[in-house]
Amino acid sequence: MRGRAVLCLEALTQSLPQVLPFKKAIPGSLEVGMAIYIEGVPSKDPKRFAVDFVLESKSEVDIAFHFNPRFDSGDKVIFNSLQSGQWGEEKVKNSLPFKEGERFELLVMVLKEHYKVSVNGNPFYEFVHCMPLQAVTHLHVYGDLIVHYINFIDCSPAPLQVAVGCNLLCCNLPKMQAPPAFNPPVPYVVNLLEGLIPNKTFIIKGLVLHSTDNIAINFSVRATGDIALHFNPRVPRGVVVRNSFLNGQWGPEETTLSCNPFVPGQPFDLLICASPYGFKVFANGQHIFDYQYRMFVFTTVNMLTISGDIRLSYVHV
Repeated sequence: MRGRAVLCLEALTQSLPQVLPFKKAIPGSLEVGMAIYIEGVPSKDPKRFAVDFVLESKSEVDIAFHFNPRFDSGDKVIFNSLQSGQWGEEKVKNSLPFKEGERFELLVMVLKEHYKVSVNGNPFYEFVHCMPLQAVTHLHVYGDLIVHYINFIDCSPAPLQVAVGCNLLCCNLPKMQAPPAFNPPVPYVVNLLEGLIPNKTFIIKGLVLHSTDNIAINFSVRATGDIALHFNPRVPRGVVVRNSFLNGQWGPEETTLSCNPFVPGQPFDLLICASPYGFKVFANGQHIFDYQYRMFVFTTVNMLTISGDIRLSYVHV
């Protein structure tokens, strides 16, 4: 079986020109268990934009799934497919969860029977497959939209995953430091040999024990004790605290969360991306929060520590 991949695209700065249309190959091929996360903002006076799952060949371009929000024709979303130059029957949802100038999070999960679309953490639509998943080769995003971030996420339970980071201009990114650790003991401590490199990806899987009180995942500087990110699920209270410990002091806590994956007796699957601007954290295939760096030089972070009342099944750095 081929190696799986997570493609982490770094966030765009405001000074960069518009990068649409976005046309990139999907790592490997599309498979059940993958998800595509898009963070963006509809541009001023938007008419429509589209996200297409494309089958590219030398002779033609087919579209397995066409996701097409339309602001200019009754605030609706069109779902369709294009095969051999012919569009299928349009599916329409007369609801538009996107607004001009407002940031959104779009997640498309690839399930066995259909694509499952969520917007801002809320289920939105399911589009039944009409073409083979393995034939889908590219993702196209275009229209009246400013894209901030695109992430291909492997949400499947496959034990081996390889992370590959990539910005929109080059593909010269960090590899995983070492083979994955299976069922490592807690607390788990690992030195980050090259520091916290932009686009570095961390995968952490485990189980929240029924007796769990506190969990801590710390990205820190060994020499000074500074903590760039203190990721602290407090399970009995249902709160996930994020903070930094710098120069001997804790900063202000952040607790807002799109969903809380830390439930007693339930497994969790974390993917943490270190973008050039901050940490992006996904849980069980869903983006749950961003955390902006508070350290001036975040590349000095050289240690990851995982502790608390959990059972780890897989860690890959």
